[in-house]
Order: sequence, then structure tokens, then C-alpha cells
Amino acid sequence: MVVDARGVSCPQPVLMTKNALAKEANIEVLVDNNTAMNNITRFATSQGATVEVKEEGEDYRIVISK
Repeated sequence: MVVDARGVSCPQPVLMTKNALAKEANIEVLVDNNTAMNNITRFATSQGATVEVKEEGEDYRIVISK
């Protein structure tokens, strides 16, 4: 599942990630700012998930696996 949270301000990207993780164990989240990337990474780690961040130009692809 891919969650596109580009252009969305916090805390919405974290809430979108939380909802997606409730449905799927493996997701990818796309964000366009460092704050959202850090918040999502911190949230996913606190939930016991493995997180990998890939920079793609000015965007970030966050791969989350539970």
C-alpha cells in the first residue's frame, strides 16, 4: 500500500500512516518535507516497525514493515 502524504501538513501524514498500518503490515509513505519524514519515522519505530527512508529528489519514500 502506498500512502501519498505529499503536500499535507502535520499531523495529518502521521494519522494517514497510522490508519494504513492498521490495514496493512507493509506500507510506503511519500512525503515532501523533513518534519513529516521524522515524525512518521518516530511513530513507526514506536510501533515496533522497521523503517527505511529513501530520498527521491526533494521527496522521501518511507518503507515501513511490521
